[in-house]
Amino acid sequence: MYDIVIMFVQGLLCPAYRKDMIMRRVAVILVLLILAGVAPGCHKETEQDKVKKVIAGIQKSAEEKEVRKIMNNLSKSYKDPQEFNYDTIKGLLIGYFYQHPKISAYITNLEISVENTSAKAMFQAVLTGGKKTGSAADLIPESLGMYTFEVLLKKEPEGWKVTSAKWARSGNGQGK
Repeated sequence: MYDIVIMFVQGLLCPAYRKDMIMRRVAVILVLLILAGVAPGCHKETEQDKVKKVIAGIQKSAEEKEVRKIMNNLSKSYKDPQEFNYDTIKGLLIGYFYQHPKISAYITNLEISVENTSAKAMFQAVLTGGKKTGSAADLIPESLGMYTFEVLLKKEPEGWKVTSAKWARSGNGQGK
């Protein structure tokens, strides 16, 4: 208790001591802020996170109608149950983008499983022909449909690539 009283009196009487204490407190606060900022950066990106980035990248590229960016996420060995391959899926995308001038995609229920160099992503996507508004009620008038996707990926030297995709319009089970 005596030490606390002396420190209090020194702080009142000696401006240099008070300045020193303030500087120490500021230094401690700065160190804590730096550590708090660095800690999230220490989180190592998981393979699931990387697969999720691929799916999100394809979603964003579809909204921007960037066929080349979508194709960069597909394996050259792409082959799906609908008999599309790397080249024919490109034609499908070009036709779809030509048919629908504005496209937005909303992905829900994304489930990702990773095993060694293979991954599977299952999700539902609502495709719309309007601008993104953020409200589900705004989607209905221009809705292009809701689809269920099952996407298979393989880890290649350049990263995760889509090797196959199966999709069906939700509700009636017909592929498109």
